[in-house]
Amino acid sequence: MGFKITYSVLDADMTEVHAAFDAALADVRGRLGGEVPSWVGGEPVESGSFLTSVNPARTDEVLVRAHTVGLDHIDRAVDHARSAQRRWAALDWRERVARIRKAADLISERRMTFSAIMALEVGKNRLESMGDVEEAADLLRYYAGIVEQNDGFIKPMTKLSPSEDVHDVLRPYGVFAVISPFNFPAALAAGMSGGALLGGNAVILKPSEETPWCTEMLYHCLADAGLPSGLFQVLHGRGETVGDALVRHPGVDGAAFTGSSEVGMTIFRIMTEDRIRPVLLEMGGKNACIIDKDADVGQAVEGCYKSAFGLSGQKCSALSRIYVHRSLKDRFIEGLVAKTREMKIGDPTAADTYMGPVIDDRAVKRYGDAAEAARSEGTVHIGGERLTGEGYASGNFVAPTVVEVPPGHWIEKTELFLPFVMVMAFDDIEDAMERANDVDYGLTAGFYGQAREAWFLDHIEAGVLYTNRPAGATTGAWPGVQPFCGWKNSGSTGKGGCGPYYVAQFMREQSRTRVG
Repeated sequence: MGFKITYSVLDADMTEVHAAFDAALADVRGRLGGEVPSWVGGEPVESGSFLTSVNPARTDEVLVRAHTVGLDHIDRAVDHARSAQRRWAALDWRERVARIRKAADLISERRMTFSAIMALEVGKNRLESMGDVEEAADLLRYYAGIVEQNDGFIKPMTKLSPSEDVHDVLRPYGVFAVISPFNFPAALAAGMSGGALLGGNAVILKPSEETPWCTEMLYHCLADAGLPSGLFQVLHGRGETVGDALVRHPGVDGAAFTGSSEVGMTIFRIMTEDRIRPVLLEMGGKNACIIDKDADVGQAVEGCYKSAFGLSGQKCSALSRIYVHRSLKDRFIEGLVAKTREMKIGDPTAADTYMGPVIDDRAVKRYGDAAEAARSEGTVHIGGERLTGEGYASGNFVAPTVVEVPPGHWIEKTELFLPFVMVMAFDDIEDAMERANDVDYGLTAGFYGQAREAWFLDHIEAGVLYTNRPAGATTGAWPGVQPFCGWKNSGSTGKGGCGPYYVAQFMREQSRTRVG
């Protein structure tokens, strides 16, 4: 395979890729029903108390059962982490970089098995699953390169006298709790953990309850790369118990989290209640696209379709609001509905499936509430129903949905995390911009048009922007290409993942003046 699988692969010959995926899937299916441990101090924890991971496309199919931890395991994990972190920080930064690059290589070597597990566990189609795994490896490589480009963040400073030797050094904080979501179980878990590890810290990962099998794959890629025992540990359990206890632990020096704004803000308050500890948050989005009167409608339909319905809309970057100039509205909606009607929905492991299921019953319920509101208070152009019948009956399948609702409706303001997009006409682009910015979030945004393109870039309140992009109106960021940073309630630090400033946020500055 002579190309990289990203979220924007369009024209490559995928024959060899699909054959390799099919072989990996057959192997993975032969291992259904197994158990995965938590990992503390380099040793498996088999508590006998389980979380069960099921296939969201066939909810009666058990994938694995994950051993959860108790509060005593958290204390042990923190102790192991502090010991391992001292050994890790004492290594030359070049050695840390080399081991993280080795982990990236192992992720790439095991990518088909990893991707097959992800398609089953998350419900991602096979290409999105491969892209997630590829991104995980590229994040580690990119962050390692950033450390290398900055000479390990050791910089000589100006001297006030010839006898002085002055350096500025970035040093690790110690132990980071990393709490990762279900939707990108490779890329987000690896990216947050890799940033912390390359900064010289230890990591205790509390992954999503829905993705323990994916986490097991990631754990072994990092462990097999030669990280010290206890440097990277995995604690399975519920967020309200294990996650809460982890971020409250006095031996944890910082936290990185991706997920909802509600949970992120709770973590921030906990971590800063008694002392100031770094908290890197990447939270929700209510992402908008503006389609101006001089837009290419075909491009806009293609990009909006991909960003609204990829991964069943379960991305913080997913497109959920479209503001289209009234002169193009009917043509745009007609094109988007026609393309959506042709979508293949079903088993995410099938080669021709575009959209799989949503993750769980809560997502199905949220979808039903939004669809009912749109039917009674607006217009549903396509979708708005749970899918049943052959191929759908035992899974969490819902129809991709395009609606119109009145201005200010709660659907316009509330993150749904679903394949559910709102379209609204505008006459004045200034009004469209005001509506686009009138939400609590500011993660991604898109634009189609020519004359007002620069104006859009200067006025939209979001951290990740795309214009005239058929590969995705608001989605598709890649390490070293599009830094991924949320504004407003979408982020906490003003500097995001996939970019040049990420690793430095896991470190603190120290000025060293030596005389003689």
